[in-house]
Amino acid sequence: MPLIGAMDHSVWLGSSIFDGARSIHRMAPDLRAHCERTYDSAARMGLKLDLPIDELMRLCVEGIHRFPADADLYIRPLVFATAGLLVPEQCAFALTLFDAPLPPFEGFSAHLSQRRRPSPLSAVTDAKASALYPNVARAQREAAAVGYQNAVVLDPDGNVAEFATANLFFVAVDGDVVTPVANGTFLAGITRARVMRLLAAEGIEVRQRTVRPQELDAAREIFNSGNYGKVMPCTRYGNRELAIGPVATLARQRYMEFAATCRV
Repeated sequence: MPLIGAMDHSVWLGSSIFDGARSIHRMAPDLRAHCERTYDSAARMGLKLDLPIDELMRLCVEGIHRFPADADLYIRPLVFATAGLLVPEQCAFALTLFDAPLPPFEGFSAHLSQRRRPSPLSAVTDAKASALYPNVARAQREAAAVGYQNAVVLDPDGNVAEFATANLFFVAVDGDVVTPVANGTFLAGITRARVMRLLAAEGIEVRQRTVRPQELDAAREIFNSGNYGKVMPCTRYGNRELAIGPVATLARQRYMEFAATCRV
């Protein structure tokens, strides 16, 4: 029996949300926070998940232990509407775990995209909504077509929002560590918040503020944070080569040390 049918609301009207957590050799950092965000995203999309969070956590841990102890996994709870003409009326849930090796701490290339994140008045930008992803996928395709692996996407006002696939950090000319302020146009991630806390514990304050695109042209280092790669350095931005810097290196080290405390 198919899990999703052609007449399901989520298939033809895009009414679905998901979240992404990680298990790295049975380390599952911030697993509960990712589970909690699943419920929050569902509510913001008008979807309902009739499953206690402790049961979702239990299913995640059970799934992790069905894989070898040295597996790197992506954990994806999905809530999708199955009925309704325009407004979702019924929902279903699926939990998927699959092999997804953690990328090595190596550099990626990126350029500035002309694609923009939507305004919170025009899209459900405060949820991890599946319908938000085709736009950034288009930015990714366009970046790949001109020789880059990722893209920096702007907000509706032309300020830096994030990378197409992850939140963005950079070290400014004056040495400040900066991330674009969460202004409702992009999802301020769980890993982003964790990285800021870990850097703060090292005496490094991350400034959250409006970022103009030209600031990245002079940045000392640029890196991202996200569930898939955790912390990854950008080593080519536009036509400029960048070293893997000390702040990104420290953030990655401290994150992996934190992850080691989250065994399940």
